[in-house]
Amino acid sequence: MPPSSPSAGAAAPLPPLVSVAAELRAAGCVFAEDEAELLLAAAASPDDLRAMVERRAAGFPLEHVVGRAEFRGLRIVVEPGVFVPRRRTEYLVEQALAQCPGASVVVDLCCGSGAVGAALADALGPVELHAADIDPAAVRCARTNVAAAGGQVTEGDLFDALPARLAGRVDILAANVPYVPTGEVGLLPVEARDHEPLVALDGGADGLDVLRRVAAGAPDWLAPGGCLLVETSERQVPAATRAFARAGLTVRVAVPDEEYAHVVIGVRDR
Repeated sequence: MPPSSPSAGAAAPLPPLVSVAAELRAAGCVFAEDEAELLLAAAASPDDLRAMVERRAAGFPLEHVVGRAEFRGLRIVVEPGVFVPRRRTEYLVEQALAQCPGASVVVDLCCGSGAVGAALADALGPVELHAADIDPAAVRCARTNVAAAGGQVTEGDLFDALPARLAGRVDILAANVPYVPTGEVGLLPVEARDHEPLVALDGGADGLDVLRRVAAGAPDWLAPGGCLLVETSERQVPAATRAFARAGLTVRVAVPDEEYAHVVIGVRDR
């Protein structure tokens, strides 16, 4: 008796991890095996996998290809064209929690996908969470990610997007501002330069235009003892700390062991 053939409705098998990883490695993906695992897990069919591999090989961010990113143990939805949350920014969240462990009002400014706000709310428990971004695509994406925390997301330019009733009440103001100098945007990896919004990357001539605006406006929004946190590069720290000091904030700088980015923290005196 001849062997039975697969039923007509059986799904076609996905290719083995080793072959997917080899294709990604040939395209220049450094962590080809890890990325292959993620693509295989996300693919609904061989055709779906083929499309995702082609997009990744063409330089699309992995997070845009699979539609999500991992951030402090959370699965964050990341839609095409939205800034991808960096794992190094988890350090900013850690510093916020250490500075204001009892925070009840949290603002995620320049929120992108809303990953920072979602992570803070997840760690703190019930909070009043607000997020804002000038990019409509980011706002739509963030609404998905902060929904579980009951967060509110609004579109607008920095503090203009926040409800006036928050003035003087914010315990944690996390602002993941753009800080790449305009002249260096072209040096970014292709997946950032070509697939993430320029407004989330370009910080002006020295990279600190938005940071200065946030620092200047923060005291009007922070509660007594509340803190502003931003991420910046090592060479920008002196100018960033001066901007915080000019705003009347008590400043300190936190540096992770890996030193990929520095977090400038400003506290409004009680």
